[in-house]
Amino acid sequence: MSAKIRLGTRGSKLALAQSNGIADQLKDHGHAVELIILKTTGDEVTGPLTNVGGDGVFTKRLQTALLENEIDLAVHSLKDLPTDEFPGLKIGAVPKREDTRDAVLLPTSAPKISSLNDLAKQARIGTGSVRRKAQLLHVRPDLIIQDIRGNVDTRLDKLDEGQFDAIVLACAGLNRLGLADRISLTCEVEQMAPAVGQGALGLEIRDNDAATEAAIAALNDDESYASAIAERTMLNKLCAGCLAPVGSITTLNQQQLTLTGIVLSKDGKTRIHAESSAAIDQAVELGKTVANELKSKGASELIG
Repeated sequence: MSAKIRLGTRGSKLALAQSNGIADQLKDHGHAVELIILKTTGDEVTGPLTNVGGDGVFTKRLQTALLENEIDLAVHSLKDLPTDEFPGLKIGAVPKREDTRDAVLLPTSAPKISSLNDLAKQARIGTGSVRRKAQLLHVRPDLIIQDIRGNVDTRLDKLDEGQFDAIVLACAGLNRLGLADRISLTCEVEQMAPAVGQGALGLEIRDNDAATEAAIAALNDDESYASAIAERTMLNKLCAGCLAPVGSITTLNQQQLTLTGIVLSKDGKTRIHAESSAAIDQAVELGKTVANELKSKGASELIG
């Protein structure tokens, strides 16, 4: 490892907020850190992510930089990181997870709402997520779901300009950007199951870089790490990508981890779920168990 830990990050406000938070924690533990900003394919796309394949568009450039020794550490929004193994790399730590829930945001002039049922009939909802679209339509088939792209500020501008009646974003990103006051409704996970890894950061390193692995070890949160591994294993065994209509809920009680997996048809008409529990150190097996039960209920056909 170089004298400084070279931390690779995207250049968006949210990515920088996340990466600066990790850098500050590393500095508190006595490590020097240099931020290196890299542009990913996802940063250059203006249309739907599915137009360029979807999975990995925000992460592959950082992973390549790790392998080519341009950086020592990549900070990912874990929900964006594909679950397939990337030879030579590994997730070295998952810091304490933020709020996993989704949030509904309304224009600044609109009053807050107490449920999805308070949205107007045929309201125009902006989201770039197939998972969110499916779950919204499952609850409110009348809603008009429209694709929206851009960083958080861009999406808020489009909302306030009247292009949408509401948009859906992750609570975690809004909290990290100091924008929690824009949340009109926090969706309960039973109705809007979060994406796999939502709210969690993945600290990725080269698998032979013992020095960086030791440096980030103090930032790891055991519960967050186990939850992320269980969820990601489930998604991987379902052969589903980051953009699939798959949600996950994990809870921990007395070292017992419970994972609930949810799969929907893209139109929201069909919804299946499976749940199982295991010891926190059996997260991989837990993810496999839930995936297998979902498959037995027809998950593969729904994912397509």
